[in-house]
Amino acid sequence: MSKIRSKRRMMGLILSALLFIGIGQAHAQLRLGVKGGLNIATVHFSTDVLQADNVTGFQIGPMIEGSLPLVGVGFDAAILYAQKGLETKNVGGEKTTLKNDYIDVPVNLKWKFGLPVVKIYLAAGPYVGFRVGGNKIWEIPGSMVDQVETKSFSAGLNFGAGAELINHLQVGLNYGLGLTNNYSMESLSLTKNDGKNRGWSVTAAILF
Repeated sequence: MSKIRSKRRMMGLILSALLFIGIGQAHAQLRLGVKGGLNIATVHFSTDVLQADNVTGFQIGPMIEGSLPLVGVGFDAAILYAQKGLETKNVGGEKTTLKNDYIDVPVNLKWKFGLPVVKIYLAAGPYVGFRVGGNKIWEIPGSMVDQVETKSFSAGLNFGAGAELINHLQVGLNYGLGLTNNYSMESLSLTKNDGKNRGWSVTAAILF
């Protein structure tokens, strides 16, 4: 039941953000673009049975941005192909990389301020994600963990900041805080542990 309530809350946030977008579209300046970047991802487990280190991946996809003239407040949304996961070591020091592919759909509220040539922006909002690649079950040889299972649905919150140059190029830093359990594992002690996606991304976007 808690998982269902969590999904409902997240979908409520998404719908609220989309409602804000719909209300403002009549007066907003809309732009399309392409966004990409480098992901530095890891997983936060409920216990430390499995040590999760960072793994690098990428994200890329189309985006849309809308802003209200003279106010600096608006939104952005994207459909991103994104790689996430973790790297871990067994007792012998052998590394295993768990990397999965997602389609992420973030919707952010956005505030810009500064000069026309260079503007600073702050952004925050929910996202949902769907696993489209990578193994569902991962085996980790020589570990206290029998196996790690990957979930198909993910959701969380984004927090970002960056700069917009000459009204077309945006570069930024984003932190993704996973709120749903994206991984589960069973250790030799028969204790079940859940893990949530966490990570930073360095992004660039070109808007037209």
